Amino acid sequence: MKSETRFRILASVAALSLSLLTGYAASQTASTTLASPGSFSAIADTDARSSAIFTELGKVLTHPRCLNCHPAGDRPRQGDKRRLHQPPVARGVDGHGTETMRCSICHQNANFDPGRVPGHPEWHLAPREMAWEGKTVAEICDQIKDPARNGGRKVEDLIHHIGTDTLVGWAWHPGFGRSPAPGTQKEAGALVEAWVKAGAACPAK
Repeated sequence: MKSETRFRILASVAALSLSLLTGYAASQTASTTLASPGSFSAIADTDARSSAIFTELGKVLTHPRCLNCHPAGDRPRQGDKRRLHQPPVARGVDGHGTETMRCSICHQNANFDPGRVPGHPEWHLAPREMAWEGKTVAEICDQIKDPARNGGRKVEDLIHHIGTDTLVGWAWHPGFGRSPAPGTQKEAGALVEAWVKAGAACPAK
């Protein structure tokens, strides 16, 4: 009887370990890819090509890794299912949390996979004017072009912001249990650059 119980315990531990390893492997593999800028070269109309490129970029901008930190309200969301952040936290005046519950209390300089806590030195919510949650790709495009709603950036500045900024780059290295954004940060940056060079046109609403 003891041997049978021991076997069941070992089998359960093995099954749990396999499940954790599978989840980890899934979290390290992008669920979708991004098309290259060159794949849109057959679209002769410049505006149509530009808007098609942004639509492809929209796969990143509407992914949970981005939307969770660009919420419509003052509470971030978390996980692939985009549930409200637990424990309950609020944006605060600077996007880094309230005086008594700063983002940096839990979110350190790097991911802490044993606790499934993501991390980056500048962890914070996007400003209210940069909320993307609940918006279409076309609406996000209009917003991302507007300096009053994109952090005062020119569209050319977005090439660096999306393509090389390390906080944005976290979306492709989110740690255990979270799916990364589609493609790679370099590919996303290339799409932004191609979109800008083609006139930064937005998809039809």
